Amino acid sequence: MSRKKIGIFIASFIVFTATLSLLVFEGTKKTVALTVDGEKMVVKTHADTIGEILKDLQVSVNKDDFLSHPVDTLVKNKLNVVFEPAKMVIVKDGETEESVWTTTHTVDEFLKDQEIAINVHDKINFTLDEPISENQKLVIDRAFPLVLKNGKKKENVWATSTTVADFLKQQGVKLGKLDKVKPDLSDNVEPNGVIKIVRVEKVTDVVEEPIDFAVVTKKDSNMSQGAEKVVQEGKEGLLKKEFEITKENGKEVTRKLVKETTVRESQNKIVSVGTKVLVAQVSRGKSTTATGLSENDASIGGKEMYVNATAYTAYCNGCSGITATGINLRANPNLKVIAVDPSVIPLGSKVWVEGYGYAVAGDTGGAIKGNRIDLFVPSKEQAYRFGRKQVKIRVLN
Repeated sequence: MSRKKIGIFIASFIVFTATLSLLVFEGTKKTVALTVDGEKMVVKTHADTIGEILKDLQVSVNKDDFLSHPVDTLVKNKLNVVFEPAKMVIVKDGETEESVWTTTHTVDEFLKDQEIAINVHDKINFTLDEPISENQKLVIDRAFPLVLKNGKKKENVWATSTTVADFLKQQGVKLGKLDKVKPDLSDNVEPNGVIKIVRVEKVTDVVEEPIDFAVVTKKDSNMSQGAEKVVQEGKEGLLKKEFEITKENGKEVTRKLVKETTVRESQNKIVSVGTKVLVAQVSRGKSTTATGLSENDASIGGKEMYVNATAYTAYCNGCSGITATGINLRANPNLKVIAVDPSVIPLGSKVWVEGYGYAVAGDTGGAIKGNRIDLFVPSKEQAYRFGRKQVKIRVLN
């Protein structure tokens, strides 16, 4: 053979040998399906164990990682291997905080794996179906019971650590401008505490009140002394008062007068009172009053004393109008009669009373004891005006 042919033969043999060796090398590799951190791949290898495969891929395995087979598992053709590295999760549960390695996929799986129970009222900063990520921080706010007094309504509720303002917002409670809250909105809610809301409102109340009329007396010298005549009837006026009322939880706590208006003026009652003294001629040129007493009798003899005097009418409560001595006062409204204590002033006595005139002691009374008398007058207005006073009297006989 020529040298050229020998060279070609040798070269062809070398190529054939190399190719055959390569085919033999590749043909003896085992095929392994490998999933690393969710990424799937197919690996052909001469490695004897799974640990050697991962080492060849520069994948380190820690004790908290997930590996579907032990690292010393012998490699077989068509072996399926799953590897998931553990992730660091920080858990803050109330006041406790710790770091946890996990290979779970979602927050819900993590909580179940760590046996962390979540109450329906507790708050967590991630939804349960969110995936777990490296260095994820889970914050759990534990709920606690407390009492909410909203006006007149009282209920037991749950809350997490927050301010009173945020708690009311979470509960959907809206406050009015005047409402009061205790504790303050900026304070933190406390376990088993009480949040009290006082509902405050201001309303207007309008009240109408009568205005009493006054009784005005005018002396009339043309009328007999003691006689009265109504010249003008009295009429009540009308006053409108406007109040600002503050209510707390529906109950009135303050009332303030803000406006006062006179709707109708009152009209005074005008009464004419007679001052004319009637006299009659008697023997020896003396004149007498309507009681049969002389004008000079008051200064002639008799017993003089000071007594406490009040006035009454024939129409007082429980009065019949008939005196203890049988005088009909209702039929004789202008008579001058006084009620006395018979042990002090005998019934039937003629008595001069300062400011009242001559009268007869013709009546008694349960409250008339000792130095006290009660003057008969025709009307209640006169009785009210007389009031109670000390007067001088003279018992003539």
